[in-house]
Formats: sequence, C-alpha cells, structure tokens
Amino acid sequence: MTLWLTTLAMIAFAGNSLLARLGMASGTADPLGFTGLRLSIGAAVLALILQLSHARKPSEARRFAGSWASAAALFVYALAFSLAYGRVGAAVGALVLFAAVQATMIAWGLFKGERPSLREALGLAAAFAAFVWWLTPGLTRPDPLGTGLMVLSGAAWGVYSLRGRGAGDPMRATAGNFIRTLPLALPLIAVSAIKGGMTGEGILIAAASGGITSALGYILWYRALGGLTALSAAIVQLCVPVIAALGAVLFLSETLGPRFVLAGLIVIGGIAFALLSKRRAI
Repeated sequence: MTLWLTTLAMIAFAGNSLLARLGMASGTADPLGFTGLRLSIGAAVLALILQLSHARKPSEARRFAGSWASAAALFVYALAFSLAYGRVGAAVGALVLFAAVQATMIAWGLFKGERPSLREALGLAAAFAAFVWWLTPGLTRPDPLGTGLMVLSGAAWGVYSLRGRGAGDPMRATAGNFIRTLPLALPLIAVSAIKGGMTGEGILIAAASGGITSALGYILWYRALGGLTALSAAIVQLCVPVIAALGAVLFLSETLGPRFVLAGLIVIGGIAFALLSKRRAI
C-alpha cells in the first residue's frame, strides 16, 4: 500500500511543478496570487472532504490536527516555490527542489541516528554527483535567484515532510496545516487582485494545483510517510524531477539538453540502487 501511495504522491508533486511553471511562464498567474489561491483552495477542498467524511459526526469534522510550525513550513515552501518558477523551468526547478528536500531530510535522519547502508550511500552519492555535475561552472546554469528560492522551498518542504512523519490522522493534519496558512494566503490574493496579476486561466491553474495536486497529493504523502524512514522518504522524492521533466517536454514544450537527461538518468538510477537496500518496505 505504501508503494502505491508514494507513487501517486510523486506524480502529484511533479504535477505541482508543471502547473506552477505553466502559470508563471504563460503570464496568466503571478507568484503571490498563485500561492494564495493554491493554499486557500487547498484548505477549502480539504475542509470539505473532512466534513463529508464525518457527515454523521459533525464534531469530528471540526477537529483539525497539524500545527502552526508545519503550516509555516508549508507557506514558506509554497511562496518560494511560486517565486522560483517565475525564473526557472519545470524540470530544472524540480531537480533543484528535491535535491534540497533530500539534503534536508537526510541530514535530519543522520542526526536522529539513521545510518545508510553501503548501497544507500552509493546511490545517494551517485544522485548528488549527477546534480553537482549538472551545475558545474562554465555550463548553462539556471537563474541564481530562482535556484536559491527553490533551495529555500525544498528545505521548507523537507521540514514539512519530516513533521508529517509524526502526524496522526493524515487528513486532519493536512487540512489543519492548510487552514492555518490562510492568514498569510488571503492577503497575497488581495495584493495580486489589486495588481491584476491573475487571469481566468491562471485562477483555474492555481485551483487545480491547490485542490488536486496539493490537497489530495499531500494527504497521500502524509499517509505514505508512516511507512517510510526519513532516509527512504528523501531518496524516493528524487524521482519527481524525472517525472516533471517528462511532463515538461510533453505539455510545456520545454527542451531538455542531453546533459540534463543524463543527470536525470543517473539520479533515478541512484534512487533505484539505494532503495534496493531499504530497511522498511515502501
């Protein structure tokens, strides 16, 4: 079950990258409006699902879980994510994002005493080497500010994921976290509206990101996290850039150079090699 939950969650994460890039690149959405709508619509969808799932016990539906700390990590991730995708492509952004996620989660796992096996260490080394090789000086590199924002986003997502491993009910935890972002998300929508930053198409893209690939995807991820170590959760997320790259070629007409393709193959190969020795079933 954890395998299927994880697979679906990874597809949803890649979908977020594609939708964000689509909105920013097309000019139909601005980062502030996109972030505010994504979080607000996600909160509304999650609250509705929670209400329907506890229709016979209304009091249960009002018991949100989560925490302010997790909500803060979620907000930082979402805002930096949108700002970054105004400057970098979908595939490139996903690679930077999940390299940062991996670094954050692995560092925490090591701090808590999780030790990688030889296979895990070799797989991780291969994935990181591919990432560094891709960013070697002298090559065509992504926008520095966009890259920095995506690193911040990845670190915040790593924190959010780590905190999710201890969450009780995934539905209530995810809903509570999204709802707690509203005091910050709603002002972003107001600022965007004043500036005229969102078109009808942009609103639809943000709605899809918030209600489907975020809200539903995060529930799946929180459920999957119960069966993953911090190390395994970090490693498996490195498949997202490959999924996003394929989607970027198919749906966004992005062109990926041979260097990126080779780096992506090495990353996914490193993941597969490392997960062969995982200590808990995925």
